[in-house]
Amino acid sequence: MSNILSVKHNLYIELSKAVKKSQAEGKLPSVPVPDIGLEHPQRPEHGDIATNLPLKLARAMAMKPLDIACEIAESLSDMEEFSRVEAVAPGFINLTFSSSWLNSQVNSILTDQDNYTRLDIGNGEKVQVEFVSVNPTGPLHVGHGRGAVLGSTLSNVLRACGFDVYREYYINDAGNQIDLFKHSLYIRYMQALDHSVSMPQEGYFGKYMFELAHNIIQNYGRNFESMPKDEAVNELGEIGLQLMVDNIRHELELLRVEFDEWFSEKTLYQKSDYQKAMAILKEGDYLSKKELATWFDSTALGDNKDNVIVRSDGSPTYFAADIAYHYNKFVTRGFERVIDIWGADHQGHVSRMKAVIEALGLDRDKLEIIISQMVTLKRGGDLVRISKRSGEMITLKEVIDEVGKDACRFFFLSRSANSQMDFDLELALRESPDNPVYYIQYAHARIASILRLAKEENIDFSGGDTGLLNDPSELALIRGMVELPEVIELVAKSLEPHHLAYYSQNLATLFHSFYKQCRVVQRDNIELTCARLKLVVAAKTIFASALTLMGMSVPESM
Repeated sequence: MSNILSVKHNLYIELSKAVKKSQAEGKLPSVPVPDIGLEHPQRPEHGDIATNLPLKLARAMAMKPLDIACEIAESLSDMEEFSRVEAVAPGFINLTFSSSWLNSQVNSILTDQDNYTRLDIGNGEKVQVEFVSVNPTGPLHVGHGRGAVLGSTLSNVLRACGFDVYREYYINDAGNQIDLFKHSLYIRYMQALDHSVSMPQEGYFGKYMFELAHNIIQNYGRNFESMPKDEAVNELGEIGLQLMVDNIRHELELLRVEFDEWFSEKTLYQKSDYQKAMAILKEGDYLSKKELATWFDSTALGDNKDNVIVRSDGSPTYFAADIAYHYNKFVTRGFERVIDIWGADHQGHVSRMKAVIEALGLDRDKLEIIISQMVTLKRGGDLVRISKRSGEMITLKEVIDEVGKDACRFFFLSRSANSQMDFDLELALRESPDNPVYYIQYAHARIASILRLAKEENIDFSGGDTGLLNDPSELALIRGMVELPEVIELVAKSLEPHHLAYYSQNLATLFHSFYKQCRVVQRDNIELTCARLKLVVAAKTIFASALTLMGMSVPESM
């Protein structure tokens, strides 16, 4: 049974054949056929699928676009999926789905519920998606949560499309900031044991450092108090880092974000990835010495400036670690494609990372980087910056605790990653159509309620005739349902998960409109009841698929 993707594929072929047929008959000039674009018109009266192919051909054919449209429409073979094909000014061809094809999609969804939204476009390509990767030196904030939800949703979609997806968190557990974290924790530990020591100006001052120190004292006592300082700093620091990573892992799991690998930066040096990557850059003559430091000559590959990779004291920079890490991804572990999701403060790092991929002899296009912009918290119209509880930055966990994981996930997905977004905590808690989370999940719960009623009435609708579904609101709902495979393909190809959020909200609008217009269970019309019960079961399947891909719960009641 064809779905919308196969219909569009066949339409591409038939439109191309129609042009060539008209050319062979001398009705259209023989010119190359450009890419055939298909789109969904914004207005229902313009059909379900439209193409501007005649407009693209007009100049080369030296004809009026509308005349070309009429000729192609006339030559187009009959397709059972469409009931109407129209050539319209200034040069479009509009096609409208037939009711019979739309009705058949209800049965298609019911027959293949597990696979209707599974696509085979990935062909098992080995893809690594790395996201969040926050330094384990402080708590997660809402910006990290946005990147986490983008990464986990994108991973869900890519897996549904047949990619071999590996989700990874990169733990920055080496370098100057980690040394500073360890020293700061040692200071707080000693202060908690009444030692008169002061925190360096560049230290970590957050309240969480006190809590971490007291946690260690509770579990390890005064074991580190009499140790030599360097030994105590390192051992305390390692315990503290592990506690921070454990806390990050726990908070992300609260948000339904999980990883296949928590990759340690330290292993890059232990397993020689760093040394091997540097050797390739040196051999390619991409390294130079300036002011006792080692620089990567990024400008030789189109970047706007060169970048330090080894400081004058011999310590590698974060950029050097990133070079080794991406060498590990592509060469050591053999990922065919790598997707990194970074915060807005990493925008300037993109071009040099692309340049170094090329310098390593790899295809820079195999590295795709998504920049996740900032999140502004609001409560109604008021900006929220400070935690009521601690007087410091609001943490991700506080937001999850206040509005719930589902609201967090949806709101983080509700705008494209490259757009800054407002997160309205007050709206996220509202049980009304204004809240898209409630609106979408309530549609699924409402369907579950209808099906419980049908069960109580002992209605067997397995033989329902979907050909009876001809009300405009029924057909509009089906039109919305059949678009999900197309939306999934769009997300996989564009790496833009926000399309799922838009789609789900629109589908909920279509369902609630159908529910108001069409009573499902009608005791005096069992045939129509059975047909509509089939429709709502199919809709329930589509809602469940969309919610699951977004990592949200699928409620049976609300």
